[in-house]
Amino acid sequence: MAVTIWHNPRCSKSRETLALLQARGIDPVVRLYLQDAPSQSDLTAALAKLGQPAAALVRWKEADLPAGLTKDSPETAVLAALAANPRLIERPLVLTQDAAALGRPPEAVLDIL
Repeated sequence: MAVTIWHNPRCSKSRETLALLQARGIDPVVRLYLQDAPSQSDLTAALAKLGQPAAALVRWKEADLPAGLTKDSPETAVLAALAANPRLIERPLVLTQDAAALGRPPEAVLDIL
């Protein structure tokens, strides 16, 4: 099974999730999403697998949050903000061919494997 993790090595939950995958014998593709920012179409595809609105991927307490962006903002506005500033993306995100899960807590990703 192909597994990808949108990973930030500075994030403890992201490191824990990656270690959990590796401990289970899974060698995921590691996408350093801060350096390789997902496009709006990447985000849309990930959200379709996650089964959540774009607001679910936002780190709402992030200092770089654009003024006026709220959980009720239109999907297009949220997607544009996430694509423009990947620091706003909640991490880690683990994706398979058919599903996605946020690693908060890290064990949450086991449901899609």
